Amino acid sequence: MTFLRAVLWDMDGTLIDSEEYHWLSWRDTLLAWGITITHAQFLSTFGMRNDEIVAQWLGTPSPDVLERIATSKEERYRKLVCEQGIKPLPGVVQWVSQLHEQGWLQAIATAAPRKNVDVILEALSATHCFQAIVSAEDVQQGKPDPEVYFKAAGRLGVPPAHCIVIEDAAAGIEGAKEAGMRSIGISRNGQQLPADIVVRSLDLLGTDALEALGSGSLGTGNGPAAARITSGLALAKEELSGPINGLR
Repeated sequence: MTFLRAVLWDMDGTLIDSEEYHWLSWRDTLLAWGITITHAQFLSTFGMRNDEIVAQWLGTPSPDVLERIATSKEERYRKLVCEQGIKPLPGVVQWVSQLHEQGWLQAIATAAPRKNVDVILEALSATHCFQAIVSAEDVQQGKPDPEVYFKAAGRLGVPPAHCIVIEDAAAGIEGAKEAGMRSIGISRNGQQLPADIVVRSLDLLGTDALEALGSGSLGTGNGPAAARITSGLALAKEELSGPINGLR
């Protein structure tokens, strides 16, 4: 019997290096609201959800203010991508294409807004390689909560134990472990990541690395991941009861 298998991709810092565009967008947006942040302060929130980031600088803003700030920031970001372009990180194009050709299902699992995901995949000419997207609008909890991974696995119809997460942040790797999934960590700056495999760049990843991880079986054990795998499978069934939210 052939089992479905999937790769769940983080986006920012994994598929692309978008740090500079996000920094410029947040800096200029917050400045318009009379708030000045340093680059170091920006980095301390990079990868978090917009509502969590805004709360760092404004405490508990009204929903209207939060929406206006987040919308302005993301519009600035997408404008930079469209006007200046963005390149995939080394090895990304080769791996995404190879996995697609080999029959792996692929999904984006990110804290970014859906419009950002669409813009990035179009810029990379990679939309056709992904069967599902789970973005900020689809989840209540950000990483390291595994909700985004369970949602992505559910939309693909693949059990969590047959999914591999590719991430650049410790929170994302922890979420993958909590979901009972294997993981590959991208550590461009040498950061320690608790992943099954850690490389500085995807072009340094062994050609059989995903096959090796995919052929291994995760023991459920008695840890937190074991308790959540059942929930993940239930969520997968729930997602499959309706239309799969694939790419347009």
